[in-house]
Amino acid sequence: MTHETTELESPVSIVLVDDHEMFRAGVRAEMERHRDRVTVVGEGEDVDTSVKAVMGSRPRVVLLDVHLPGGGGAEVIRRCEAQGLGSTTRFLALSVSDAAEDVISVIRAGARGYVTKSISSEDLLDAVERVSTGDAVFSPRLAGFVLDAFSGSIEVASIDEDLDRLSPREREVMRLIARGYAYKEVAKELFISVKTVETHVSNVLRKLQLSNRYELTRWATDRRLI
Repeated sequence: MTHETTELESPVSIVLVDDHEMFRAGVRAEMERHRDRVTVVGEGEDVDTSVKAVMGSRPRVVLLDVHLPGGGGAEVIRRCEAQGLGSTTRFLALSVSDAAEDVISVIRAGARGYVTKSISSEDLLDAVERVSTGDAVFSPRLAGFVLDAFSGSIEVASIDEDLDRLSPREREVMRLIARGYAYKEVAKELFISVKTVETHVSNVLRKLQLSNRYELTRWATDRRLI
């Protein structure tokens, strides 16, 4: 698809929103290698700092993590829109999670796309540019979740009721464990210690009344969370 080019679109101004400083630094470094295409104008690490950064710089695109201290990515979108953020700023979710309820919640809040952190640098740049022009960008798997949700084939309310028992971090750990990640792999993916992973898994099993990771995998599979 060919997009009409405007002065505002080149380079695309972006705000990075993620609670992991190392991840933000990595994305910023990669973006700075392509200054002809994108420019980072702000960062946020939780809901409050993210809203301040977005409202202060009015970027073309906000790269938005789904799970943030203070209410999550969807809350950032709602608060920015409540404060009068114009339609020229668009939100692109960039998250380690590819679970249906995360995709659906942030899209319902107003995001124009959703990509996972496994995306390549070139594909991320392309997604940012496409979202800045008004396109909606999803991987095929995530697009399917959105279609299923809005057609009614996913019972979002029942999923939410189960997951309400878990903290955002416990949800992330639960999905990765259910997908077969070893504890060390989960720790590396989420920038936390193996001991912290073990604690989260113990809490997840207790809250969901499950006995082991095999039951957890079946539980998550039944709810289409992996």
